[in-house]
Amino acid sequence: MTRNQGPVRPIPIPRTPPPRRPRPTAWTALALVVAAVVALPIVTVVGRVFVPSEGVWPHLVATVLPLYLSNTLTLVAGVSTLAVVIGVTTGWLVAAYEFPGRRVFEWALMLPLAMPAYVIAYVYFDRLSFWGPVQTGLRQAFGWGRGDYWFPQVASLPGAVVLLALVLYPYVYLLARAAFLGQSQHLMEAARALGHSRASAFRRVALPMAWPAIAAGAAFVAMETLADYGAVVHLGVQTLTTGIFRTWFARGAPVAAAQLSALLVLFVLTAFLLERVIRGNRRFAGDAGGRAAALVRVRLGPGTAALAAGACALPVALGFVFPAAELVRLAIIAGDPMWGPRFVVLATNSLKMAAGAAALLVGIAVFLGHARRLQGGPAIGAAMQAASLGYAMPGAVIAVGVLIPLAAFDNALDALMRARFGVSTGLVLTGTIAALMFAYVVRYLAVALKTVEAALARIPRSMDEAARTLGTGPAGLLVRVHVPLLRRGMLTAAIFVFADVMKELPATLIVRPFNFDTLAIRTYRLASDGRLEEAATAALMIVAVGILPVILLSRALNR
Repeated sequence: MTRNQGPVRPIPIPRTPPPRRPRPTAWTALALVVAAVVALPIVTVVGRVFVPSEGVWPHLVATVLPLYLSNTLTLVAGVSTLAVVIGVTTGWLVAAYEFPGRRVFEWALMLPLAMPAYVIAYVYFDRLSFWGPVQTGLRQAFGWGRGDYWFPQVASLPGAVVLLALVLYPYVYLLARAAFLGQSQHLMEAARALGHSRASAFRRVALPMAWPAIAAGAAFVAMETLADYGAVVHLGVQTLTTGIFRTWFARGAPVAAAQLSALLVLFVLTAFLLERVIRGNRRFAGDAGGRAAALVRVRLGPGTAALAAGACALPVALGFVFPAAELVRLAIIAGDPMWGPRFVVLATNSLKMAAGAAALLVGIAVFLGHARRLQGGPAIGAAMQAASLGYAMPGAVIAVGVLIPLAAFDNALDALMRARFGVSTGLVLTGTIAALMFAYVVRYLAVALKTVEAALARIPRSMDEAARTLGTGPAGLLVRVHVPLLRRGMLTAAIFVFADVMKELPATLIVRPFNFDTLAIRTYRLASDGRLEEAATAALMIVAVGILPVILLSRALNR
């Protein structure tokens, strides 16, 4: 017999402590400093709201501000509505139907993204204005005089709405098409089983499910419309953006210009809030049974297929093919009288600024993304969100926010040097390449940061833990592990930033050094003087560079 030993007590097994997260306080602190510096121009603009403007602001309120506001609101509403109509229609056609040319339209519908808004405005104004070849040909053919016929005015608010929508609808098309492709065929079949036609199923099922993506695309369109300067000023439409330029340069009132910029920031935030309200808390679940069935395309008959192909071809033809063909024709026939050393200087300036901004922004994005991965938290997350707001701000607002603190620093440094050493330092930062590069960093950090963070998220955390187990520190983890795995994402981010900086206009116009011109500024100046033939070569180079991110987007969406 064995003696009763009592209840058996389990032997306690020591728990393996979870791997301790490193405490890279230096990385976090430096990341917060970088984010704060990038957010400084936006904070500066908002902080100038309550600064006295020496009577300029009341004068603006009593004279031109109502016109600025009404034109801006009408422009944003019109462009967003038209872009949604074009983007949703074409996105649904290429996602849900099979017709001749569909595979071509999948990527061709994104080509207008490569066409800067100010370039398309120059081309259509040159072709369709009263002294353009179209109206001149009509008068000669029918013997008409000035008041004998009606012709739509390109240089007008409706003209600006149409032209901006032609180059901005791809934002809605991209997101709407992706949302439609992600929907399940089972849901459409269920709607058809309940007696709905395919058109009714689209209205009641597919469209509501894609509404969050459509609202996000419309918000992008609204922000780009608010940011535009070259197109609206060429078409004679007075908006808040053109008012900032006039108030700063014509009136010499930087405080009032900053207050107009703060009002424009309010418009941008309103666009964000409207997108959130419209989108609401919609959440849509896929099939409960597992992998959702892909949306099956319906083959259209000859007549409807021709209508679908025409609906997809029209925005591509008007938004890219026609203006690009006109630029090629002008460049070949007229030529560029400045082709040679001067043009090489302009192209070199643009390429240097775009390449430098791409390299700098990718480096900052990799550093910030790595710091956030090492030690997340609400503080660094909020700081990076604030630093990313620059992409939602118009270039004119960024320029005003950059120049005000830099000018204050230069004046303070000059006063100090005069008082201490009797030497005037002049402008150290204002009106320099460094100031322009800072404006690009503020404007486009979000582009690089989102792309790099998306690539960084695909790196498993187990690699980080393995590197730490082998004694690799935070710096070694970045250089030896993350950077080699991020090369493709870094290249993608660099291409996007490069193309954006090449066609950037308002911030470059305000912040650039004296006598420092780029291809975008040359195109703007010559086209504003009615010399589109001479500007065609520079515009074509900007468009050619803009096609690179379009190709990347198309390949990514197809994958």
